[in-house]
Amino acid sequence: MADNQIVVIEDEDKIAQILVKYLETESFKVTVLNDGYDAVDIIKAKQPTFIILDLMLPGKDGLSICREVRQFSTVPIMMLTAKVDEIDRLLGLEMGADDYVCKPFLPREVVARVKTILRRVQQQPINMENKIEFRDIVLSPDRFQCRIKETELELSPVEFRMLQTLLTKPGQVFSRDRLMQSSYLDDRIVSHRTIDSHIKNLRKKINEASSDDEIIHSIYGVGYKVE
Repeated sequence: MADNQIVVIEDEDKIAQILVKYLETESFKVTVLNDGYDAVDIIKAKQPTFIILDLMLPGKDGLSICREVRQFSTVPIMMLTAKVDEIDRLLGLEMGADDYVCKPFLPREVVARVKTILRRVQQQPINMENKIEFRDIVLSPDRFQCRIKETELELSPVEFRMLQTLLTKPGQVFSRDRLMQSSYLDDRIVSHRTIDSHIKNLRKKINEASSDDEIIHSIYGVGYKVE
């Protein structure tokens, strides 16, 4: 993995250096930023293959950085937080991160999760080069772009992958477990209620941009399909 560039944005130097030590042992090249002031510009310039991002930072917080990065990149992002209950809030917001880790953490576990996510990204499934068109929706996976007529939808990575999975086989019912597997890159297990929440958000965004009939349908006790 010598070509993998990781940007670590963490204001606690001790934590940052521990991450650097373990990541470099696995042949990652690491850049450390101790605040959020110029983080977005540096990410644009370096175009890393992975970002480890603390939630609370001087200058600009991790939530804002994550949202800005998602405007131009699908690079995997792992958020770090010092509060256990913050994980639930972040999952609820689903602002674009691919994974969440609570401090204190085991450095080896962080590295293992980074490698798992990168491996799945590099093995991206389903139709990643071509546009997917269904009714008014045009999905461009290679550009991480979703358009309905003239409106571009701002989707989180999980929402995007979930919609992509549904659109590859219109009419087919996908179980919540199947949607979970295709939408999360880190083999994370989430509740069915979380999947339902993502579908609710997707429906809202699609309905706001389209006057067409309902596109995502619920099949009671089974899952979801587009039709």
